[in-house]
Amino acid sequence: FPILAAPLFILMGNIMNSAGITKRIFAFATAVVGWLRGGLCHANILASVIFAGMSGSAVADAGGVGTLEIKAMKDEGYDAETAAAITAASATIGPIIPPSLPMVIYGISADVSIGRLFLAGIIPGLLMAGALMLMVSELARRRGMPRHPFPGLGGVWRAFCAAFWALMTPVLLFGGMLSGWFTPTEAAGVAAVYALILGLFVYRDFEIRDLPRIAAETAETTGVVLALVMCAGALGWCLSLSRVPQTAAPWLIEAIGNPLVFLLMVNLLLLFVGCFMEALAAMLILIPILVPAAIGLGIDPIQFGVIFVLNLMIGTITPPVGVVLFITSRIADVSFERMSRAILPWLIPLVGVLIAITLWPPLTTWLPGLLMP
Repeated sequence: FPILAAPLFILMGNIMNSAGITKRIFAFATAVVGWLRGGLCHANILASVIFAGMSGSAVADAGGVGTLEIKAMKDEGYDAETAAAITAASATIGPIIPPSLPMVIYGISADVSIGRLFLAGIIPGLLMAGALMLMVSELARRRGMPRHPFPGLGGVWRAFCAAFWALMTPVLLFGGMLSGWFTPTEAAGVAAVYALILGLFVYRDFEIRDLPRIAAETAETTGVVLALVMCAGALGWCLSLSRVPQTAAPWLIEAIGNPLVFLLMVNLLLLFVGCFMEALAAMLILIPILVPAAIGLGIDPIQFGVIFVLNLMIGTITPPVGVVLFITSRIADVSFERMSRAILPWLIPLVGVLIAITLWPPLTTWLPGLLMP
């Protein structure tokens, strides 16, 4: 049942991209922070945070609102590498701030509450945005990046009103889940219907004849995801039958012993694996082996889940198989080699947040404990 959330969140993201909702989100973000030095860079990050509360996918973020962001930044004189690198780095926030497709997959595979996982990603996601914006501030100061004139409170209010119903999507999702009106899986269905209503009746930038194309795109993406789930499920059954997790977990616990050392080794392993393997495939293969060992060492599976997902999201922007890098380099018309060099400085703030949530568990466990004790 929980895996039904995957195609529904994918459908919602595709509808929002086609219904002009992303344009309004980016316009609102620009009105709020565009007056800062390097304003469009800050707006890029803020728009990704907002969109993260709707799509749950780094690929959807990069291919949806990222298209608008890169074009706007290039039109304002930013070089293509900077525009694409910031867009790729901020897209990794998408699967950390709920809703999140990788969190759903982790929750299913590790038998962990998806609602608690969603809550656990909020603080790390905001920390990622803050760290990226601090780096933008320093870079903008050194390079003398442009800024937009402040539109005034009236301009911010008008941009907010134009994007109001889109901005209510995260409120609808969280409010419904926390109040018990619907489960995370049902929230995905509600969000997809809500996006369709916005496109058809509120903003009217979406037409019924677009639905077959969107349905086909959703089916194609879902087919890839579920094929991975199916194959990894078969692999997990084989591993369980051959007692690999039951053998590997006690061995890891005995060989390492220290939870912090284990997390350090897992971080290094996942960062390496993320460079070469698609994130969902890596999750479904490694979760049956690593999660039992983590639990055996006393590591909270909620904290471990956020660490797991963040590692692999960083992998989506690292060469040679960074899928988000490929998307943003294509949108910005930048060679993959140049894009690979441009992204390197932006890995620093993301890895900094990864270290923080590794060393201090309350960053991931406090909010779920408070709201879903």
